[in-house]
Amino acid sequence: MESELEEIEFLALSANRVDVLRLLAERAHTRNELASETGASQATLGRILGDFQERSWIRRTGSEYSATATGTLVASGFTELQEIIGTERRLRDVVDYLPADAMAFDLKRLADATITTPSQTRPNAPLSRLLGLLEDATDVQTLSHAFNEQTITVVQERTTTGAQTFNGVFSRRAIEALAADPELRGRLETLLETDAASIRVQDGDVPLAVMLLDDVVYLLLRDDDGVLRASIDTDDETVRAWAQTTIDDYWADATPLSLEDDAFCDRDR
Repeated sequence: MESELEEIEFLALSANRVDVLRLLAERAHTRNELASETGASQATLGRILGDFQERSWIRRTGSEYSATATGTLVASGFTELQEIIGTERRLRDVVDYLPADAMAFDLKRLADATITTPSQTRPNAPLSRLLGLLEDATDVQTLSHAFNEQTITVVQERTTTGAQTFNGVFSRRAIEALAADPELRGRLETLLETDAASIRVQDGDVPLAVMLLDDVVYLLLRDDDGVLRASIDTDDETVRAWAQTTIDDYWADATPLSLEDDAFCDRDR
């Protein structure tokens, strides 16, 4: 009797076998229909159908073939495995930068996510992707250990004109870095005076940078040295729910930022 791995190998080594089993799990097909949809020859289909019948994965009724309950089980499991491997391959180059401990959702939810990485011709591609989304968003919520010049510029301009509402929770280090720069401090002060914006400060560690831009979740991925390595964005409902809960939890635990905060006052003396 073949082992489980041998059965997986039997199926995986032939794209035609995978396609035929998937099609028969969806509905009954004749051999001619299978040939038309897979491009396999009648001889190849004969061998595949015979092998499947030996394993009781399919049954024949007249001129039609259909998957049995166990055949459907195998087809479903193999399709899921293919989807998992597909997601893993897409995340392979950025997995070292994922804040995995903070991501309380199944990584399979990122199967259709957009992954943006820097290149020689577009070294700022992840940030450019974010700015494009930010310029179109009407409601923005974020939790981050950083607040860079480009982002605060867009947020300050759009909230001032009433085109956007903004709620952000940032690490104290991020706020202090802005306050130390005269130009960025001015933008931050303007943002704090805008009714459409509210900022809170987290004194503890902020292990990720996540932003909700209307219905889109955006994750900025940095390495241990703070270098931006990639971004991931998705409108998956489960990931959105996680992002909202995460931001809400940090928001509830953070302190509202005002112009009387030490980050400003220490530099006024």
